[in-house]
Amino acid sequence: MLGWVLEDDDRAHRYLTLTGLDPDTLRTGLNDPTMLGSVLDFLANHEPDLVRAAEALAVTPEELIAARQELSA
Repeated sequence: MLGWVLEDDDRAHRYLTLTGLDPDTLRTGLNDPTMLGSVLDFLANHEPDLVRAAEALAVTPEELIAARQELSA
């Protein structure tokens, strides 16, 4: 998911701006559930990206939302 977010310059810039993260923090946090949650939150808060990400990942938007809920549990 993070790869999908970062493959588009405008989307990557928006993600970094909204989260306050920087590339070094992204690299070190790749296995951190909080970091993964931030990606899912980012997608959930912008439905067009959520739908496009789901299509690109061959899952449903609901599955992405469920994954976020699992990370929170």
